[in-house]
Amino acid sequence: MVKSDAKDLTIRDKFESCRRFFDSDKSRSYQARRQQLLLLQGRIKELTPEIEQALKDDLNNSSFEAYMTEIGLVLDEIGYALKHLKRWMKPRAAKVALTQMPGRVKRFPEPYGVVLIMSPWNYPFQLSVNPLVGAIAAGNTAILKPSAYSPATTEVLGKVLTVLEPGWVELVTGGREENRDLLKLDFDYIFFTGSPAVGRDVMRQAAENLTPVTLELGGKSPAIVAADADLKLAARRIAFGKLVNAGQTCIAPDYVICEEAIKEAFLKLLQEEFSQLSRDDEYFREIYPKIINEKHFNRLQAYLAETPPAFGGRVFPETRQIEPAIIDSPAEDSEVMQEEIFGPILPVISLPDLGTTISYVRQRPKPLALYIFSEKKETQDLLLDTISFGGGCINDTLVHMSSPHVPFGGVGNSGMGQYHGKFSFDSFSHYKTVLKKSRYGDLSLRYHPYREIDNKIIRKMLK
Repeated sequence: MVKSDAKDLTIRDKFESCRRFFDSDKSRSYQARRQQLLLLQGRIKELTPEIEQALKDDLNNSSFEAYMTEIGLVLDEIGYALKHLKRWMKPRAAKVALTQMPGRVKRFPEPYGVVLIMSPWNYPFQLSVNPLVGAIAAGNTAILKPSAYSPATTEVLGKVLTVLEPGWVELVTGGREENRDLLKLDFDYIFFTGSPAVGRDVMRQAAENLTPVTLELGGKSPAIVAADADLKLAARRIAFGKLVNAGQTCIAPDYVICEEAIKEAFLKLLQEEFSQLSRDDEYFREIYPKIINEKHFNRLQAYLAETPPAFGGRVFPETRQIEPAIIDSPAEDSEVMQEEIFGPILPVISLPDLGTTISYVRQRPKPLALYIFSEKKETQDLLLDTISFGGGCINDTLVHMSSPHVPFGGVGNSGMGQYHGKFSFDSFSHYKTVLKKSRYGDLSLRYHPYREIDNKIIRKMLK
């Protein structure tokens, strides 16, 4: 239980407000869920300029990048949910087993109750609202806890949420202390996006109340460039994946593995792509995202100091910007190869062949994303069949997570559970199986006293 001081009461009051609203059953109908999603959609469209400005303030995102990576994806998610919600909510018939005949079996989706959504700072709008869409669509009430590192976006999130019916969604602000207080409460479901280290703590806290969780984490996601790859295409699309949000993306290519025969040619092409950003100082200053705060800016500078880059890497403390950097063949035990980088630094290593590459990746925690650059189906299939990862692309980066039609999520150290579209609805729903049994055609053998003939019959039925 949370202690009853003034601050904790504020958090508990919001929790209890969500609980009362859920217990009123007002969130259960299709009409109510649809209305909230429509209100959310309209409010986001209305406040798009303010959301873009907030993302500019927090991360120096350009209007283009803010819409491409955050606002547009959220509106797409809401539109998809509105289109399919009625069908998602319908009970689903299932096949009846021999022992259940005569009867009918259906699976009924029901909301968990009051859910907690904890979102990170790197995509503070999209990673807050996208899971919230799933929670609302599934009929839950929610407390949304964004990161303290992105205050401008948190402020505009508050404006967005005022359009929703009171008690359906509550916003809690603050830092680690507020996170700890929230995790002590008896939520029915927790959806967390962040680092594996914090994810472990969330899971430990959730275990106290046996609360189910979805964990969207991160890790070191490799891009593998095979000898048969289109190197110019690989360099361009890997650069794209690394430069979006200045590398502050959980599915950014964290490092590149090249087959030895093509490494030097690939490095030259990658340098050309990175240089496109920094040729114009004014463009760089105005368009390129900044590092979120001094703590992470200093962390990235330390990586560059430990392993000096072969290309780029200039730092601009006054704007917290770091020029994209390539580190050629860093030591395996260096910090940049041990920790998730989460910044515009890209190590490139070479390995002699695909077999060695597969072993290298498999010896490390399972990545959230894997990017395969190859023109041969045999190479693509070999890497897909032998490496476990959350999701990824063949001959591209990042864009596999941009569709509501397919799930997004990690595996092992990179997370558990999936969301987007119907998969968000499923994550925030409990499916209860119900058998409606006919009063006729009853099997007498299941009732006492059991006879030898009953024993024989049941063994024939269940084999």
